[in-house]
Amino acid sequence: MQAVDYIVVGQGLAGSAVAVQLLQRKKRIVVIDQPAGNSSSRIAAGLFNPITGKKMTKTWLADALFPYLHEYYPAVEARTARKFFFPMPLYRPFLSIEEQNEWMARSAEPGYGPYIDTIHQRPAIPGIHDPWGGLMLRQCGYLDTTAYIEAVRGWITEAGTLLEETFDPTRLQVSPAGVQYGAYTALGIIFCQGVAAARGFEWLPVKPLKGETIRIKTGFQHNAIINRGVYLVPGAGPGERRVGATYDFHDSTPTTTPAARETLDQKLKELVVFPYDITGQDWGFRPTVPDRRPLVGIHPELPSMAVFTGLGTKGVSLSPYFSEVLIRRLENHTPLNKEIDIERYKSLY
Repeated sequence: MQAVDYIVVGQGLAGSAVAVQLLQRKKRIVVIDQPAGNSSSRIAAGLFNPITGKKMTKTWLADALFPYLHEYYPAVEARTARKFFFPMPLYRPFLSIEEQNEWMARSAEPGYGPYIDTIHQRPAIPGIHDPWGGLMLRQCGYLDTTAYIEAVRGWITEAGTLLEETFDPTRLQVSPAGVQYGAYTALGIIFCQGVAAARGFEWLPVKPLKGETIRIKTGFQHNAIINRGVYLVPGAGPGERRVGATYDFHDSTPTTTPAARETLDQKLKELVVFPYDITGQDWGFRPTVPDRRPLVGIHPELPSMAVFTGLGTKGVSLSPYFSEVLIRRLENHTPLNKEIDIERYKSLY
């Protein structure tokens, strides 16, 4: 038997962040992950934005999440010698003069100043349909999620143990002293499997939300993310952009669909006036929760088992901060925020 501190199941955005937190603390870890090409973490455009939603309000805990992620990702880049974090402004065209006026007023509200760069009162970006101007936001950007996950994977391989296999719950034994999985014993196990039901946590209300994106080739060049109806994020190569995303709770088909492609194409045509060619399409299932808060915590009867999932569409911004929250709970018994603690769903257990 080989003794380690923690076993981590899954290495998407959640599992990668948990692994980073543990490796930074010099913990001995085993990560169990069989990568899937269409996992939501890998196909995501990686957008992070502090002002979101139809009403464009400051996202939950933005003042804590965004300063943290702007330190976390560059630190992982430095440790792994890989580039995957791309801060850049985000431009949201106004739909009317009334919306422009609303944002002129909101810019004076407390708490919005750190995130507003410029309010444009006339067209600002050639190639974008913005007759009433738009809002340029700061502290935004995108994460190359595949490059990030692969960088962390390399770090795990170097400093810990990576088992490239599908987690087999029949091999897990849980006792008051810890857990055993195959040839490894550990103080605890942390499930970060996204939409997959975690051993012992099947009662948690994780619901898969299918999302599809398209890839385009275009001559459009501007160092900003464009977001209105769909987002337009730089892609892997010159002239490439990612466009997304759809949100469908009812479609469980594990493939791309013509309907999603048509929807994204139509919304993009409403946003831009430049020509483009659609070169590809991707799909994945995001783990969502009814109250749109992450699921973080310890099993109600088995304290050596923990879970970190339910990041939904905001995994890039939520995973760094809340992975540390979880590790502080495990290592220092620091109480969890009640809004994220799985205790809120204990009645379902």
